[in-house]
Amino acid sequence: MATVRVRRSAVVDAPVAAVWALLRDFNAHDRWHPAVAASRMEGSQPVDRVSGVRAFRLRDGAALRERLIALDDRARRLTYTILDAPMPLDGYVATLSATPVTDGDRTFLEWESRFDPLAADAARLARLVAEDIYEAGLAALQRHFSAAGSRPARPAAPPPAGRRESAALGQPGPRFTDASPEGAARPAGAEAPVVPAAPTAAAAVAAEEPEAASLRRWAAPGAEREESDMEIFTVVRRAEIEATPVRGGRGSDDGPRALAVTRAPEPAPGRKAVTAGRAPPGAIEAEAVVVERHGGPEVLVAGRVMVPPPGPGEVRLRQTVVGVNYIDVYCRTGYFDLLKPPGVPGMEAAGVVLDVGPGVTHLSPGDRVAYACPPVGAYAVARTMDAGLVLRLPDDIDDETAAAVLLKGLTAEFLLHQVHAVRPGEVVVVHAAAGGVGLLLCQWAKALGAAVIGTVSTEEKADLARRAGADLVAVHAREDFVDVVREATGGRGADVIYDAIGRDSFARSLSALALRGHLVSYGQASGPVGSHDVAGWASRSATVSRPNYGHYTSDPAGLRVMADRLFAALRAGIVSPLIGGRLPLAAAAEAHARLEARATVGSTVLTV
Repeated sequence: MATVRVRRSAVVDAPVAAVWALLRDFNAHDRWHPAVAASRMEGSQPVDRVSGVRAFRLRDGAALRERLIALDDRARRLTYTILDAPMPLDGYVATLSATPVTDGDRTFLEWESRFDPLAADAARLARLVAEDIYEAGLAALQRHFSAAGSRPARPAAPPPAGRRESAALGQPGPRFTDASPEGAARPAGAEAPVVPAAPTAAAAVAAEEPEAASLRRWAAPGAEREESDMEIFTVVRRAEIEATPVRGGRGSDDGPRALAVTRAPEPAPGRKAVTAGRAPPGAIEAEAVVVERHGGPEVLVAGRVMVPPPGPGEVRLRQTVVGVNYIDVYCRTGYFDLLKPPGVPGMEAAGVVLDVGPGVTHLSPGDRVAYACPPVGAYAVARTMDAGLVLRLPDDIDDETAAAVLLKGLTAEFLLHQVHAVRPGEVVVVHAAAGGVGLLLCQWAKALGAAVIGTVSTEEKADLARRAGADLVAVHAREDFVDVVREATGGRGADVIYDAIGRDSFARSLSALALRGHLVSYGQASGPVGSHDVAGWASRSATVSRPNYGHYTSDPAGLRVMADRLFAALRAGIVSPLIGGRLPLAAAAEAHARLEARATVGSTVLTV
């Protein structure tokens, strides 16, 4: 694999307000980009809705889907990622920004991206993105505003102060910056694009490739949308948290009691620390990652939190490893109302007890512990929280394993043992079988004696699912999973289907059930399942469940029973988490970007 970074820029002869008004409409690209024939927002979502998806068709007939993951009107910048495309742009995340030019009523546009193709394809795909998408689009924007106003289009002027460009391409029109695989040589004086660094160095591609093919030439027959663990467990919304009695009487909160976020000294370049609140008496200062405002990965900034001493029923922790989950993304964007900026995200971590408050008897200073629950606040070196939500770790379960598996493992535990108690000989279907929860479901269901059928989006993920215990794996781009299930069961169908995809798979999952089968819908990566006629389920006497993570983990005594079962399964080798990414806490923004771009498998952890 190689990491490719592409950047192109141009100056448009129009005021920045007019240019941004067009660009911030995520569904308007068919009005100005020559390659786009038609576009629509899925679900009739607003055109500036973060997490909204645009589905569009190119003039050559190819179909694509892209998700808006950040939109900042103050900075005039939007970030999006590809969900489905006919070309192999794995991990593609792009940013388009508009900046006023000081020497006239003009606008400097910059379009940049990063993606991770195979090394053999890197140079051609870099040229494809740079020329067919960015250069063509920027030139079209110049023509669009030239036609709308009275001034003729002009070649690009120098960018605003602090920005530099590489040499021009030697042809009329806008001047563009270079596009190259990471590590390839750049022209003297050219500035590398400012994006988070990858966790590992990617291979450089030095050999020159043939001219990039058209978008259509890269189309893969039968390409399907790629599922992910976008909501791999059900979120406990604020009202439900407030209604759940917890030990210690804290109720609902957005983080540690009396949380104070202070300015971090000398934040990294491009990273802005934030300030809020005052330190309570007896608090200790700790480094953290703070959501400065709702938005994209860039709103995760370096900061410090003042961690209060534990009150009655509370414990103060020194954390060592933090688990990253898609719920953290929803909190960061504001899609779920669990975090009010400025605040610290995260709901899973492992560490050591620093001190305990009055009434805490099951934990002592020095104990190794972990948790996986609201309230948010895990992206920090230290935090104070309800002791009833914290589990003491066995000596044979290390911190990294605990942070990688606890939330996903508890989810798998109640799905397999409580929502539907899997019995030997049952046929179990696991959607998103290569995801964090999906892999654990495959492993554990197989150990319980079930026949396991997984569904995935790629052959690479199919291999992971097979190694996790899946007897059969259906690859969406190649086959219909309903046909696979029916053929494997002699037309009978599945006893239980665990579905984290949602809208795109719900109806088909119902049709793949056996008589009196059970559909467990525990996530909605592709969107809400919508309204359905319950009477229609009578044709199979189907049972449908929508479990809520908080309802199965809110009781401390019950939580410890579930955790003991999970730890026993880990100890026996029944389940084994795949840790697909390890990053330092300060690289939380990179972890989020890769998670949203579906560039991860298994679990991602942040080391403290």
